[in-house]
Amino acid sequence: MEDIRVGAVVCRAPVNRVFETIRRMGRWVKRARSRGVEILCFPEMHVTGYSVQPEIRQAAQSVPGPVTEALSEMAKEADMVLLAGLAEKGKGGRLYASHLVVRPDGAVGVYRKIHMAPPEAGLFLPGNRIPVFESKGVTFGIQLCYDAHFPELSTRMALEGAKILFVPHASPKGDPKDKLRSWLRHLPARAFDNALFLVACNPVGENGTGLEFPGLALVLGPDGILMAKHLGKGEHLLVVDLKKEALDAVRSHPMRYFLPRRRGDLFPLQQGRGPREKTKTNDRSF
Repeated sequence: MEDIRVGAVVCRAPVNRVFETIRRMGRWVKRARSRGVEILCFPEMHVTGYSVQPEIRQAAQSVPGPVTEALSEMAKEADMVLLAGLAEKGKGGRLYASHLVVRPDGAVGVYRKIHMAPPEAGLFLPGNRIPVFESKGVTFGIQLCYDAHFPELSTRMALEGAKILFVPHASPKGDPKDKLRSWLRHLPARAFDNALFLVACNPVGENGTGLEFPGLALVLGPDGILMAKHLGKGEHLLVVDLKKEALDAVRSHPMRYFLPRRRGDLFPLQQGRGPREKTKTNDRSF
């Protein structure tokens, strides 16, 4: 892993105002570029807005499509990797909660949410792949909100080489302090157990369909300790430098880096319902 500066955006995410949202994204990208950000993460489904009502189908976008084209131009101009969430319109009317990884060279990767929260399960289909992504000298994984409650997913990504987990949320209800307490019950464990950085962010404000989101972003170190946070009712860009030295300090310590001693023979990780897989055979976008 190389040293890298990342940004996490806390922003409004109205439902079905896609290209207005993309125009506002452009302002965030310019602000992040002025601060030297190399990977910029937006909240879950923020491009289309987050909703568990059937009307979200009207906002859903095809991948590739007009949204990926617009974001590719933005990423190229800024020389920045953009992590952007949307409701994805799949083949045959399928609907996914997806997050795009848009690289400056025009390559676009997709993570489809694997674990659907109960209100989402009747509307969205779960993804069946566990990709990791490589860009800007780092390998990273993406999980979406409810995904982070399943420890095996983080372990799988770490075994595939991830040094950073980006965890965009669309988590309504409560105030920012309540939401922070909730996140700090499980997200530090994902970082600590797997010795990796974790970056999370949430939308803020009302989305036009009755959901209200508490503004929150945080960054955790590979020791599970909180490095930075933002809580508030306004929009915000949280910028943090993730240092190779901090990662190496944990991963070089025999009592602080647990994965090399994991009994994979007893706990083989599986993908979907297929056969058991070796830990280095996973697809890599890019």
